[in-house]
Amino acid sequence: MLHEELKEHLKDLDSTLETIKQFWQHSTYDADFARLEAIVKGENFWQNPNQGMILKEYQAVKSIAESYKYITTNHIELNELVDLFAQDEQELQNIKTSIDQHRKELKTFKISLLLSDEHDNENCFLTINAGAGGTESQDWSEMLLRMYARFCERERLNATILDIQKGEGAGIKSATLFIKGKYPYGLLKSEHGIHRLVRISPFDANKRRHTSFSGVFVIPEAPEVHIEIDPEDLRIDTYRAGGAGGQHVNKTDSAVRITHLPTNIVVQCQNERSQTQNKETAMRMLKAKLVQKAEEEKRANVAAIEKKSIEWGSQIRSYVLHPYRLVKDHRTDFESGQPDNVLDGDLMEFIEQYLIWHSQQKKA
Repeated sequence: MLHEELKEHLKDLDSTLETIKQFWQHSTYDADFARLEAIVKGENFWQNPNQGMILKEYQAVKSIAESYKYITTNHIELNELVDLFAQDEQELQNIKTSIDQHRKELKTFKISLLLSDEHDNENCFLTINAGAGGTESQDWSEMLLRMYARFCERERLNATILDIQKGEGAGIKSATLFIKGKYPYGLLKSEHGIHRLVRISPFDANKRRHTSFSGVFVIPEAPEVHIEIDPEDLRIDTYRAGGAGGQHVNKTDSAVRITHLPTNIVVQCQNERSQTQNKETAMRMLKAKLVQKAEEEKRANVAAIEKKSIEWGSQIRSYVLHPYRLVKDHRTDFESGQPDNVLDGDLMEFIEQYLIWHSQQKKA
């Protein structure tokens, strides 16, 4: 019956609504709205020299608060209407249209709410570095590379491999992806940190359990206007690109490595067909890293995660395949008992829980 079908549709939306509610409870929107409303309705507000700026902020927060109230109230009312007209097929068809619209509104509002930080809608660079442990960690790094490639496919993000350094026996020593689309940095900033794998090693003849670590570093692409670089501060090296790519890639020094001497930041790119293109891409990566470094230095109480060693005790997430099967994020305590799905790119629940946790940290 249509009644039961619509109840199921609404039930399917409960988890999305719950994510929105969790985020809202940990946000400052209610407090901000009350504070700004008190200022705007104050007796002498018209004399405030910052009147225009305050009004703009007030209207923005008011709009978000009204949308939140509408979304949550509408969900309750649709459930009530489905029950009220349980025997009226014609009216239920009209309600079905409203539920379809409600689904779209929920998704749009959730994205706008969770991904509202300054850089969230910017393209980003994602780099994977193998930790100590040789083949084990290099194989784990390649598994992570596949996981993020699959995630990008799921979310319709465009991911391009800019640089990849193959391991001696298997896997990769490092890889850098450039990711474009809707909210790439906002979605992937949760992955910035150390990732730990526990499994029976496929490279151990005695089938012993091994622990491997890889570091994942995510930075937003920096707009051109944010930073200037003195050419005298750069050392630019060229070399032959490795891996697949045909005769051109293997026989010419098209790959580029740039070292920023004052900070010792190193970036490299071998993906493009020409040395000039590789240099341009590497410069974009360097600017992004310098902007991130400057921002981190402004927040003196936050240490750059790149300085953490890729080893035990510093991981943000653990992927255990033996003796039990579990993926756990150590910041949010969110867990999944389906590691195969996670390693196939099913990361959205981890990302949403991180964004809720992140909003709570900002509030604290």
